[in-house]
This record gives sequence, structure tokens and C-alpha cells, in this order.
Amino acid sequence: MPESRSEPDDATVDAVGKLVAALETVEQARGHLYAFHHLTGSADFALDEAAEALEKAGHTEWAERVRTELIGLNVLPERWTFQLIEEYDDGYYAAFRGMTREAAGDLTGGRRHLHEERIKRRRRTAGRPGHEMGRPST
Repeated sequence: MPESRSEPDDATVDAVGKLVAALETVEQARGHLYAFHHLTGSADFALDEAAEALEKAGHTEWAERVRTELIGLNVLPERWTFQLIEEYDDGYYAAFRGMTREAAGDLTGGRRHLHEERIKRRRRTAGRPGHEMGRPST
């Protein structure tokens, strides 16, 4: 038999839902930051081929400029993209994620998606295969 839980009021569920939705937006931003990191790294490695092609085409000066001025260039002062990711993850992202989990723990018993859980409960067809409620959110 499932454990009985006292359910938070609708206003609390809605408020925590908004906080969780904001975190989900931050998660998307974080994904874009990782994409930025990978794309920038790929471009940096592609510069090796560009420099080689410039040299083979007889443009030694341009090849040398690419090698010395662009390859390995910081994207921001003293920072490569991996450093941006680490600082974002350890600072803003960790604080945002931590507060969201803490608020959900305090206000909804740790159920971060209780709002969606309630929507699922209303929208599913009870007893129909593929519409099972499943275990509660955590």
C-alpha cells in the first residue's frame, strides 16, 4: 500500500512548478553553453587544416598568422570555453539547482514535478494501457 502523503496546496504546487520551470530553462541554457564549448573547440581544431591549406596554397604569412593569432586564442580574457563551463556549473547553475531542490524538498516533499504529476492524473485514462500513473515524482 502506498505511503500517505499530505498534499501541498495548489498555490504552493504552482509556485514550486514555476521555480522548476525556471530551472529547466537554465538547463537549456547550460546545454547551449556546452554546445558553444564543443563548436568553439571544433572550430579551433579546424584551424589546423585551414593553416595547412593556406601554406600549401603559398600563403605562408597567413598560415602563420592563423597558427599564432587564432589557434588557442582565449574566447574571453584568460578563459577558454571549458573554464566558462566550470565557473557556470560551480556558481550560478549550482546555486540555482540547489535552491530549487531545497525549495521543493521543503514545500512539496521533494516532488519537483508535482504540478505535472497532477496534470497527468487529470489527463490520463485510468485503466487504459499506456496511461498508468506510475510512481510519484521524486
